[in-house]
Amino acid sequence: MKPASCILSFTLHYYFYPPKVVHLGCGAGRTLIKSQFCKGARRVSTKLLFIHADSLSFEARSPAIKSPPNLSPESKKGEAQEALVVFYSVEEGDGADLAGIVQKSLGEIASVQSQVKAQQLVLYPYAHLSNRLAKPDVAQKAGEMLVESAASLGLPVIAAPFGYYKAFTLKAKGHPLAELSRTVSLSETPPASSGKKPTQKESAALTKEKAIRSAWYVLSADGEVVPANDFLPKAEGSFRSFYQYETGGSRSKGEEPPHVRLMREQELVDYEPGSDSGNFRWYPKGQLIKRLLEERVSQVVANLGGMRVETPIMYDYEHPALKKYLDRFPARQYVIESDDKDFFLRFAACFGQYLIFHDMTIGAADLPVRLYELSHYSFRREQSGELSGLRRLRTFTMPDMHSLVADVDSAKQEYLAQFRACKEWMDDLGVPYNVAVRFTREFLDANRPFARELSQIMGRPLLLEVWDDRIFYFVMKAEFHPLDTQGRAAALSTVQIDVENGERFGITYTGSDGAKHHPLILHASISGAIERNLYAILEDEAARIAKGGKGSWPFWLSPTQVRVIPVTDQFNEAAKRLAEEIQRATAARIDVDDREETVGKKIRDAEREWVPLTLVYGDKEAKGDRLAVRRRGEKESAEVTLSELSLEIGRRQGGRPWLPLPLPVLLSHRPKFRG
Repeated sequence: MKPASCILSFTLHYYFYPPKVVHLGCGAGRTLIKSQFCKGARRVSTKLLFIHADSLSFEARSPAIKSPPNLSPESKKGEAQEALVVFYSVEEGDGADLAGIVQKSLGEIASVQSQVKAQQLVLYPYAHLSNRLAKPDVAQKAGEMLVESAASLGLPVIAAPFGYYKAFTLKAKGHPLAELSRTVSLSETPPASSGKKPTQKESAALTKEKAIRSAWYVLSADGEVVPANDFLPKAEGSFRSFYQYETGGSRSKGEEPPHVRLMREQELVDYEPGSDSGNFRWYPKGQLIKRLLEERVSQVVANLGGMRVETPIMYDYEHPALKKYLDRFPARQYVIESDDKDFFLRFAACFGQYLIFHDMTIGAADLPVRLYELSHYSFRREQSGELSGLRRLRTFTMPDMHSLVADVDSAKQEYLAQFRACKEWMDDLGVPYNVAVRFTREFLDANRPFARELSQIMGRPLLLEVWDDRIFYFVMKAEFHPLDTQGRAAALSTVQIDVENGERFGITYTGSDGAKHHPLILHASISGAIERNLYAILEDEAARIAKGGKGSWPFWLSPTQVRVIPVTDQFNEAAKRLAEEIQRATAARIDVDDREETVGKKIRDAEREWVPLTLVYGDKEAKGDRLAVRRRGEKESAEVTLSELSLEIGRRQGGRPWLPLPLPVLLSHRPKFRG
């Protein structure tokens, strides 16, 4: 009987993301900030995926990198029968010994070919096998060397083009050796005398996280723990997608997510080519939205009792307590060299708040004690392949609150209040989301009623991950995840229970028994990274637009909340006076489209900017006491009085933070930030 086959057909998006080196300095006593991805020992490796195929056909469609190789018409397409297809990716560091890695890869290819007896060989560059890809020139050179060397196997060799978007159709055989993978590596340690210091470091926790052992369940709305596979057949689509992403989705960047186009079209934020990857320039409208989100989350934290502080952005790498903490936090750090000492840029506000707590005098009656910082500059050296618009950055704004509590019972009580605040934040943001809760098995078994209470607060199923061992400093955490248009999750709100750092940092409180005790610490970011909130909003609107709907802002975040459109130039002055009158009656960001354009063009531009309320002002409005208002999403305009309009604006604003328009009121005086 002939083995079963599998047919795959899709468009391949192929990218390379080179690491960058940035030097920032001032004067003779400059400080170097070096962000090159490196470790004490370089690991030279190539990822290989083997498919024994009945057939393969491919076609290069368009360039995927800035300077792809030129292709002749015949080299854009290819097909093979009875072939061994080798998908490969070349990883960072491979330039150290390309010949060695190519020869070792060729040995693996020859071994697999001898087993499957393929009649042809196809070498196919495939970036998605790795999230730490080599520079394009290194990867291209390695591919060329591999193609040349493969001729020694005595088989016809077909090379798929490098650096292009490609569509392919693959029919894979169904036997046990038809699908195999290999990692080919060489280790190379820099000479001891080189004097080079690592400029980016990976924590031990991050390394361990890759091998973490866990089991997946669903915490149902009534608090029952159900094996995930038993629950998923009846779960709604978004929950299934969330589970699939969390348990196996790729974190690497694929095609450009649609929020990137929207953030540019709306003139909010853009990539900064003069900086390191993952750093952005913010235009006035985007900076306004960012500030409003910051103000709002700071209000929420103040209502929870958070006391606001401010701490440094860099810390001594050799500080005893900090050094230990770095190895317990799953993140990569930027390392700074200054006066022959190493410092790291903070990736959260934990460090400064721990050190403040250490120096405080705290009694049992003071607990819980909550410190809060809106850290405008937190840094994580995310891998190049994971950077994707506003979803994952290297410099970001993180509202962080840390709460000291006496024991597990008080930790759970405080946790529930902060968990509810996270839910309220997400509901107010207005984007669909799922919730994951993660426990060590020991903590979950001892606190089942607490876990059930979390599901009851949400009133819907939660994804439950249970760790066999505790490799972090926390015993549990909850995360609120929106899903983007590409089916990827990204955590926003989060709360953790930390059982280590009170003791590690020598934080104590005086108990009722007069003795010193170490508190537990809750870590909470009610909003998560501010930039990621904007990403979530834009991705949700992109999904709405893709289904034929109209993009829109939450009213309180809309850069322009009301636009007045005079029908001709003769009404410009009256339109300005109306805008001033509305501004006096209520807090709203109002502008006037006084440009020499048709009314239709002005209305279309207001639509394109997602303006919630548009007032068309002409002879009828000038003579009467009613205004013609167009509400975004409604086909027909309505007539309202100024008083009714003011009440509507106040109701939509709903007591949330407000800031004035950051641009000229008159559109004729307004510059464009993007062409």
